[in-house]
Amino acid sequence: MALTGRTALLAALGSLPVGILAPSWTGMLAVNAPLSLAILCDYALAAPVRTLQFTRSGDTTVRLGEIAEVQLTVTNPSRRRLRAHLRDAWPPSSWPTEAEQASSRQALTVPAGERRRLSTILRPTRRGDRRAERVTVRSFGPLGLAARQGNHEVPWRVRVLPPFTSRKHLPSRLARLRELDGRTSVLTRGEGTEFDSLRAYVPGDDTRSIDWRATARQSAVVVRTWRPERDRHILVVLDTGRTSAGRVGDVPRLDASLDAALLLTALATRAGDRVDLLAYDRRIRTHVQGRSAGEVLSAMVKALAPIEPALVETDARGLSTAVLAGAPRRSLIVLLTGLDAAPVEEGLLPVLHRLTQRHTVLVASVADPHIEKMAEARKTVDAVYQAAAGEQARARRLRTAEQLRRHGAVVVDATPDNLAPALADAYLALKGAGRL
Repeated sequence: MALTGRTALLAALGSLPVGILAPSWTGMLAVNAPLSLAILCDYALAAPVRTLQFTRSGDTTVRLGEIAEVQLTVTNPSRRRLRAHLRDAWPPSSWPTEAEQASSRQALTVPAGERRRLSTILRPTRRGDRRAERVTVRSFGPLGLAARQGNHEVPWRVRVLPPFTSRKHLPSRLARLRELDGRTSVLTRGEGTEFDSLRAYVPGDDTRSIDWRATARQSAVVVRTWRPERDRHILVVLDTGRTSAGRVGDVPRLDASLDAALLLTALATRAGDRVDLLAYDRRIRTHVQGRSAGEVLSAMVKALAPIEPALVETDARGLSTAVLAGAPRRSLIVLLTGLDAAPVEEGLLPVLHRLTQRHTVLVASVADPHIEKMAEARKTVDAVYQAAAGEQARARRLRTAEQLRRHGAVVVDATPDNLAPALADAYLALKGAGRL
């Protein structure tokens, strides 16, 4: 039995020692029988907690930073009126502030044989699955002197999806893609390898594009136009090992890589290419393969939502084996990983030739903007030392990137805010050059 604050006040007014308000019912009855009798009656009249019935409904997915609403229906099958305080417990990362967390605590009244619905508002602060924990109910008697309390397990899961903030860059990249495809009024010539059409020569056209046979049949010089290749295969590989757990600013490197992968997927599917996904550290964490253009982005978002970095060193040989198994024909391999010298030199470089001899490999990495700020500081003695450390770190990354380029890979190294558009630009450049 739970005694309320009102009970303590009445006990004080009745000169009942606080120490007697304990399990000793005999002592309570002996000292203050009327108050004890009132507490017992109030407890007996409180609606039972164990017989309450609960069901859930509402949102099952939400983007990170947005609001989800989950309804909890409470049914009171007993013959007593339920007057209760209820707490719907969720993980702490379901709300950014304590004030918002207060929405999980509510007062409710349910007449006998009826039901009521409560809403819990969630605004998660992390990706992944948020699962309801337990519902705690404290049922009060009519006088509010005593209460019954119990817990119920009412399972529910809300999957928190990546925010995909880089989608704001998609319209500008689609415009560039249309220029490459020749679908705009801008007279640009893609460097792809698929023949598109013939048109009259205009000053500035590449003379190598002149079709001499067609020119001989007409009275004007005619050139061939080309469009970027279509229906090419792209395999996006996310390194979910130890280096992806490092935080750059307020987010892990993995989240910035994930956002870049989503923008690339959205752009590539609009360009007519096929995109698959592989997340790997020492095992395959998730694999999205063979989806249609209209399904692949949503499938990728759902598959990547619960992925968290693993605090282990990535098995580069296992990764290369998984990549070759997932891309049996020539493809564009987009590897989102770190540019730390030791993991690259000891892990990736020894197996990179296995990938570059069969595929076009693009390595994308998240750079720390704080290093750039350190390298530019010169005002104080401490700042000079920081600048030296920043320059040293930047030089190591440049050296590592150059090693990858010498092994045949294209390298994109950008800060979290710039990685997604930089990766999209690199893809468009490869497509325009006919290297896919």
